[in-house]
Amino acid sequence: MSNAKQHAAEIVRALRERGHQAYFAGGCVRDLLLGREPADYDVATDATPRQVMQIFPQTFAVGEQFGVVLVPPAESGGATGALARPGERGKGAVEVATFRSDVGYSDGRHPNQVRFSQDPREDVQRRDFTINGMLLDPMVRDSSIRDSTTLDSTTNKILDFVGGREDLKAGIVRAIGDPERRFAEDKLRMLRAVRFAARFDYKIDPATLEAIKRLAVHINQVSCERVREELTKMLTEGRASRAFELLDTTGLLPEVLPEIAAMKGVEQPPEYHPEGDVFVHTLLLLEKLQASGSGSISKTLAWGALLHDVGKPPTCRRAPDRIRFDGHVEVGVKMAAEICRRLRFSNHETDQILALVDNHMRFADVQRMKQSTLKRFLRLPAFDEHLELHRIDCLSSHGQLDSYEYSREQLRSLPPEAIRPTPLITGRDLIEAGYEPGPRFKEMLAAVEDAQLEGRLTSREAAMEYVRREFPA
Repeated sequence: MSNAKQHAAEIVRALRERGHQAYFAGGCVRDLLLGREPADYDVATDATPRQVMQIFPQTFAVGEQFGVVLVPPAESGGATGALARPGERGKGAVEVATFRSDVGYSDGRHPNQVRFSQDPREDVQRRDFTINGMLLDPMVRDSSIRDSTTLDSTTNKILDFVGGREDLKAGIVRAIGDPERRFAEDKLRMLRAVRFAARFDYKIDPATLEAIKRLAVHINQVSCERVREELTKMLTEGRASRAFELLDTTGLLPEVLPEIAAMKGVEQPPEYHPEGDVFVHTLLLLEKLQASGSGSISKTLAWGALLHDVGKPPTCRRAPDRIRFDGHVEVGVKMAAEICRRLRFSNHETDQILALVDNHMRFADVQRMKQSTLKRFLRLPAFDEHLELHRIDCLSSHGQLDSYEYSREQLRSLPPEAIRPTPLITGRDLIEAGYEPGPRFKEMLAAVEDAQLEGRLTSREAAMEYVRREFPA
């Protein structure tokens, strides 16, 4: 049993010992039934937040007014009733939520009023989808459940008041109760429906799908940060292409990423892109995103793949010889920058996403580059992402991997000190030689580094002689 699961089970046991109802709840139950290790564990109980904080010596109140308290592992050192930052859960922390019913959602996210309840049936009715609406009793065995990863290395009882187990077996994402009401409560649930359907390769229930189509125009009521996080999960959970097909089908795509929706129907020259239009090409890239050595798909690589050709629709023209996209990289960088700004990516993430868009066409020239240009290219930050984007870009179009293989061979054959050598001289050397500090220093030092990368300069003395010759004081 994992540490997180053990911690959640101990919380349930402690609540039970004090006379409260308590169950595993939500996505962790779904994942356990699917034989997956849950990312987090949630517990639902009839204990009020105050009672939860009295039972456990370390808690973080993340939404006490909504009945939610975080209980971290004992070693994390939380203080009773301390406040957690919004959206911050902490490693191994279990979210303990009081059974409740919600009244009104005037802001499209938070209930106007919360009524605590003693009835788990009432609690699950407010949740989003049937597959997320089941409760698991880790203290009671149920031989009908095939999952062998639950507590006591056997099986436990499922409380299913919404038909979640049947929908899980049938592969259906279905809103609990009235779909329009569920989505009106929190518009983000429309994106979550798409993500779950893609992630598990499920179908969206027809009534749920129609409700999303009717309400899609309201998705922009959701904060940009929450939209970004949901889209990032779609891109990195393994079925990004399917997710974006569903975004298109539901009408959500033109609302959250109109620049991607604009790719549909934008033809490409068949001699380079036999696969079809820009949208088809982009979906093929998303289909080929793979987990890195860390076991997860890089989110900057995923967004770079999504946006690498975002500049093609506004630059498309039919020239006498073929379809062309003059300046699509430069235009694409500007568009990608606006998307990153709109979705409030961090500066670090934005820099890498824009670098991927900006450099993805440079591989076409890699075998003709000067050594200095090539080495600077190879030492771009996170170059492995540039290389992987180029690989899947090629495999999603013409299929030729010559430049990819050449770049990999150069990386293998060139030692790190050849790609990023110690500078032969610095600005201090130029000052000592009598040069006046100024913008010209950058040009002089770059010229010296070019010669060093080309192998024409190998010592400080030779570098200074080169400077005096090429840049007389």
